[in-house]
Amino acid sequence: MKTNYRRCLSCRCVGPKESFWRIVRVYPSTEVQLDQGQGRSAYLCPQEDCLRIAQQKNRLGKALKIYVSEEIYQKLWTRLSYYS
Repeated sequence: MKTNYRRCLSCRCVGPKESFWRIVRVYPSTEVQLDQGQGRSAYLCPQEDCLRIAQQKNRLGKALKIYVSEEIYQKLWTRLSYYS
């Protein structure tokens, strides 16, 4: 089976889909979720630098075309602390 590749929206590195976090703007509710749901998706490396850049430059909001709350970023920072 062919591996699906995705690109990190911060560092622009390409890798297998499973190596990234998936952030989803769920259709049609426009709610933002982590890892599940159907709709517009953005992918982010599970690294501190990538998360910091995404938050500072609002890369998630631009990619998903919606406001991304601080709550989502806090969940990602918490997840990063478990990941490390």
